[in-house]
Amino acid sequence: MKVKYLGTLLLSAVLTFFGCDDNTGTLGTGMLPGSDSVSVHTTLFDVTTRSIVADAVYAKTSTGYIGRFTDPDFGYYESSFLTELNCIDDFKFPEKYDFDSKTGVLTDDTVAGVRLIIYYSTWFGDSLNACRMSAYQLDKKLERNRYTNIDPTEFYNKYDPNALLGRKAYSAYDTSIPDSVRFGVDSYGNKIYSPHVAITLDKEKFGNRLLKLSKEHPEYFKNSDAFIEHVLKGVYIKSDYGDGTILYADQVDLQMQYEFYVLNDTTGLPNMVADENDITKTVYQTGFLWRTEFSSTKEVIQANQFLNSEKIKELAQEEGHTYIKSPAGIFTEATLPYDAIYKELPRDTLNAVKLTFTNYNQESKFKFSMSAPSYVLLLRKQDFKSFFEGNKLPDNVTSYAVSHNNVATNQYTFNNIARLVDACLNEKQAARMKAKEAAGSSWNEAEWENKWNTDEETKDWDKVLLVPVAITYDSNTQQPTMTGVLNDLKPGYAKLKGGPQGDALKLEVTYTSFNSSR
Repeated sequence: MKVKYLGTLLLSAVLTFFGCDDNTGTLGTGMLPGSDSVSVHTTLFDVTTRSIVADAVYAKTSTGYIGRFTDPDFGYYESSFLTELNCIDDFKFPEKYDFDSKTGVLTDDTVAGVRLIIYYSTWFGDSLNACRMSAYQLDKKLERNRYTNIDPTEFYNKYDPNALLGRKAYSAYDTSIPDSVRFGVDSYGNKIYSPHVAITLDKEKFGNRLLKLSKEHPEYFKNSDAFIEHVLKGVYIKSDYGDGTILYADQVDLQMQYEFYVLNDTTGLPNMVADENDITKTVYQTGFLWRTEFSSTKEVIQANQFLNSEKIKELAQEEGHTYIKSPAGIFTEATLPYDAIYKELPRDTLNAVKLTFTNYNQESKFKFSMSAPSYVLLLRKQDFKSFFEGNKLPDNVTSYAVSHNNVATNQYTFNNIARLVDACLNEKQAARMKAKEAAGSSWNEAEWENKWNTDEETKDWDKVLLVPVAITYDSNTQQPTMTGVLNDLKPGYAKLKGGPQGDALKLEVTYTSFNSSR
C-alpha cells in the first residue's frame, strides 16, 4: 500500500476542495479543541476487475432495433422487436357515403390497400447494404417482459405460413427517393419525408376483415386492450437477409387506403359541377387516401431481442484487461476493497474516494467501427435489476453516472464515491452487530464472515458494475436536468485496463485523521 502524507498545513485547502461534495464526513472539524491534531492523507488500495457477460438487459424503450451486424472482433449480433398496435378509444372506420343524409366519404364498404410502415430516423452501419425485412402476426399477447433475451417464437408460430404478413427488400438509404422529396419541407419548414420500409399486407385479411369486424363487434375497437385481445395481438419485425446494418425504428403504423368522394371544403358536400342539362347536377369525383389507423405508441408494449455470437463469451474470459460492450454484451465488474479500508482506516473520516477506468486507444480498423460508449453507470451489482426496472436516476450514493473523456484522458472517472464506501461499510457493520447480538455467547466471527461472503443475498456486497448507458436530459430548463438512464442499446465497446491478470486499478482514498494529545 502506498501512503502520501499531506500534513496539517494542507487541511484548510483540502476541506475547501471537498466542501462542494454532499458527504458530511468532514463536518465538525472546526469545533475540535485546540489540543487535537488533524491531518489529511491520501492512500491507494487495489481494485480487481473482470469481464462478465451481460446476457440480457432491461430495455424500456420506444425504439425498435432491426438488423444484423458482424464485427471482426466481437462477432455478430442480431436485433429484432415485437410490438402491439394502439387503438384509440371508440375507434370507427370511415363510413360509406350516404346520398340521402349526405354523410360519410367512402365509395363502398371496402379498402383499396393495406400496408405496415416501419419508420426509422437513424441507423448504424452500411446505409446501402441490401437487406430484407419480414413482419409476422402474433398469436399470443405480449407480456411486459422488457429484457432483451425475450424469445419471439413464444408469441408467434414461425411454422405457420399464415403468420407471415409480408416481406420487403430495403436499404437504410433509399436511393429511389429523389432529393426534392427527401429534403422537402412544408409551409412550416417541417420535413415531409421520413425514411421507412413499407410492407404490403393482404387487404382482405387486414383490411376488409377489420372493416367488417368493426361493424359486427364495435366493442372490439373500444380501446387498445379490447383491440389487442380480439383483433390483433401485435407484430414481430425482423431482418432475415443482409448483414451490416441496424435500423433504429421510431414507429410502426398499420395504414389503410380508401377510395373516397372528394368533398367541398366549405360545405362538406360533394363537388357541384355544371352540367349542360342540369346546372345543379352533382358529379361525384373520387380519389384515394392512405390513413394511419393503428400505431405503436408508448401506451402499448414493445420488446426488443438481441442475440450475440459466442465470441462475446470468449472475449469475457480474457484476463489481461476487461471490456464493456453494448448492446447486452459485456459489463466490467469491480470488487472494491471495503474490508481493507475498514481495517486500515477504522477511525478516520473519508473525504473523497476516486476510481478511474482507463480504456485503451481504439483504432477505427474497419469502415464501420464501434466507438466507446458515451456514458457509463457505476452501481452496486445487487442493484442492477432494480435500478433499471424501477426507472431510477443515479443518487450519487450507490449509483453514479459519468461521461467518457475521449479527448484528454480516455477515461471514465468517478471523482468521489465516498458515500458508496460509507454506505457499504455501514451496511456490513450493522448486519454484524445485529447477528452478534442475536448469537450472544455463541458468536463466531469467522463463521459469520464466511456466511456473509457466500450467502446469495450478501456475497456481492463489495461488487459494482460498469454499465454502458444512454442518458436523456430536459433541455428546456436553464441547466439541463437528467430525466432518464437506460441501458445503451446502440453498438459500442471499450477495452479497459485491469482484469484478473492485468494491472489492478487503484482506488484513491483521501481521509482525515484526528489524533488527540490528551
